[in-house]
Amino acid sequence: MKTAVWASRLPWLIVVIAALLVILGLVGIDRCDVFSGTGGRFLRQQLIFSALALLTMLAVSIPNYRILCRWSYAAFVGSIVLLIAVYFFPPVNNARRWIRFGPIGFQPSEFAKVAFVLAMARYLMYRENYRRLRGLALPFGLTLLPVLLILREPDLGTALVFLPVLFLMLFTAGARWRDLARLAMLGLVAIPLLWTHMSREQKSRVTALFEQTVPGDRPSDDAYHLYQAKQMLALGGVWGSLVIGQPVDDPAVYCLPEARGDFIFCVLGERLGMLGIASVLGLFALLAWRGLLIATATREPFGRLLAAGLVGLIAVQVLINTGMTVGLLPITGLSLPLVSYGGSGLVAHGVILGLLLNVGLRPGYEVTNEPFRYVAGGER
Repeated sequence: MKTAVWASRLPWLIVVIAALLVILGLVGIDRCDVFSGTGGRFLRQQLIFSALALLTMLAVSIPNYRILCRWSYAAFVGSIVLLIAVYFFPPVNNARRWIRFGPIGFQPSEFAKVAFVLAMARYLMYRENYRRLRGLALPFGLTLLPVLLILREPDLGTALVFLPVLFLMLFTAGARWRDLARLAMLGLVAIPLLWTHMSREQKSRVTALFEQTVPGDRPSDDAYHLYQAKQMLALGGVWGSLVIGQPVDDPAVYCLPEARGDFIFCVLGERLGMLGIASVLGLFALLAWRGLLIATATREPFGRLLAAGLVGLIAVQVLINTGMTVGLLPITGLSLPLVSYGGSGLVAHGVILGLLLNVGLRPGYEVTNEPFRYVAGGER
């Protein structure tokens, strides 16, 4: 595709939204550097990650996404191999989530999510057996494979993302509501069994949602994270400290573990206020809406399923992250897409958005490069 054609067809709204979310993330990370006294070190690193993610997003949007269809199963197998490989590397903070070579490291689970969506899009694109309850067994079996490996790291937050995305892709592919509802009911019935196999730490994160704290007291253990997250959100008020500029005398209220990562949403609430976090949620909603428009406009089955899965991947992560920071969901350790600090997550979401742009550039069937290309809306 020629550069001029690529630039004219590119869904620039997605690029703009992604850039705004990254900028908001930089604002939050800069605030975290102030809290921790790191002298802007993490902000500088995130700027480098952002440039790399931008280049990745634009590069992934250029080649035809249908080429990936042939390699989707290989990508999924490769991601499983990498998820196994993490257990041969030293743990970091009592978790085996990283593959490191000297100073360079990455989290395979971030890229496993993308490989999973690619594999499911290819599996579901022309099949009819998923329209029956028995035919859903293989997609769920393939989903459980990365889920179980990621749970062992342990990384509960990332593991929770896969099943909702699968449900969305099955629905997009044409699975019947009643079959999906039956599977959801089976999942609810299995919750007590799951509870018995959860570690003490994972159970405490769930029970922390229902613990009551005496006014003036700061809880300990996992309830402390949730308490501090709510405190940080409340500090911003409507306008945030960026506008009102009135810090609280007690420095302990600014002590929030994993502030630049999992709890960056709370930091933005303190810095930008209620209007700021409403803007963050509004940008994500606009991104999801534009992504779903791409999915509905795409005539090619693999592209439609791929776009729907990618949108679901971002939306589910946003719902889990923001839900846990305000106390609606257990704290699971899941970052906020494009906003939280981290190179692996940012580059992985550059790949996700690049694929979404790629599908948006090619909404129809292509017999040759341009002359016989079907364009949504009837133009040829």
